[in-house]
Amino acid sequence: MSQQPPTDFWSKDLVEGRDLRELTTLNLGPTHPATHGIFQNVLTMDGEIILDAQQTIGYIHRAFEKIAERRPFYQITTLTDRMNYCSAPINNMGWHMTVEKLLNIELPDRVQYMRVIVMELARIADHIICNTIIGQDVGATTPFLYVYQWRERIYEVYEEICGARLTTNMGRIGGWERNWSDTVWAKTKAIVKELPASLKEFDNMLLRNRIFMDRTIGCGPISGERALQYGFTGPNLRAAGVDYDVRVADPYSGYNEFDFIIPVGTNGDTYDRFTVRQEEMRQSLSIIRQALEKLEKMSDKTTFRADVPEWVLPPKEEVYSAMEPLIWHFKIVMGETEVPVGEVYHCVEGGNGELGFYLVSDGGRAPFRLHLRRPCYIYYQAFPEMIKGSMLSDAIITMSSMNVIAGELDA
Repeated sequence: MSQQPPTDFWSKDLVEGRDLRELTTLNLGPTHPATHGIFQNVLTMDGEIILDAQQTIGYIHRAFEKIAERRPFYQITTLTDRMNYCSAPINNMGWHMTVEKLLNIELPDRVQYMRVIVMELARIADHIICNTIIGQDVGATTPFLYVYQWRERIYEVYEEICGARLTTNMGRIGGWERNWSDTVWAKTKAIVKELPASLKEFDNMLLRNRIFMDRTIGCGPISGERALQYGFTGPNLRAAGVDYDVRVADPYSGYNEFDFIIPVGTNGDTYDRFTVRQEEMRQSLSIIRQALEKLEKMSDKTTFRADVPEWVLPPKEEVYSAMEPLIWHFKIVMGETEVPVGEVYHCVEGGNGELGFYLVSDGGRAPFRLHLRRPCYIYYQAFPEMIKGSMLSDAIITMSSMNVIAGELDA
């Protein structure tokens, strides 16, 4: 912290009428625990009031787009895990759908509904993390400790499906690696049955809590018009009053068959971002419930992938015991299967908004180009504008409510 920052650090209109000797420069990050990630904000402050903010990102930039040009299509899934790791299965499914769009692969309804269930579980887990941390950052530890257990319950479902919990590498191009066990269905149904009561208690702890309301209402606001100018999507845009949701605007995985509402706010402040995510969790539970009902009505209980043998890995027991399955396993993983020339864009409604994959193929074993549309990277640019004129404690809550995930920000 410097008591006399350089005079050329700010614009003239910002410092006019102020004594520079009374301004301070505060380095919020890059490893401050309240930033929830490795990124930096250099704040210019007059006492507790923020006058300006300068961002620095890229501390964990891992060059995923460039790495993808050297990776076969099957091996890129693990890169998507490391973007928004709070809802990694949505990233996985989005990438698989992009490749399937390039390959013109149509999935059976049962496979689509299974994907919907996993993506909505991931959305709930993502929103649980965001909203409990908002409570934690205003001093309410109880909701964080109490509601966080449901994230663990969802991770148990992940673990049963694919063996991993955080960075999942879940699913395959063309469907799933195996059919789901009875344990997956039982744990999913238990979450759908029991979580609503906990969400209600979560509401009771914070939603009408006077301290929470005083700290969050009017904190870090942004208008719908300004949010659209920045390119906001997801809960942060909906909190500002714009009802854009990829699942409705450009349906995928059969989302057009489900009945759900898009919650929207009015002021685009921290309180609205909290309440929008609260309602989205309830809508996700409704979608999962509908998907389970659709699956129970289907006579087919065994299909878990499309009929595309050239993209489906052989069973491991066959790979370990026979030459032909071993060869096919090698060909698929190492990118020896034929890929058409073309370019596609596919997006899904991620935990933070529109997560898009722009894929260009030249027919080779790896993408010629791959661009990742990460919602965090787009809306984080508005953070300085949203916190100017507020207090330092408000900036922390605003950042939490935006749900800036460093892995998705840098990629």
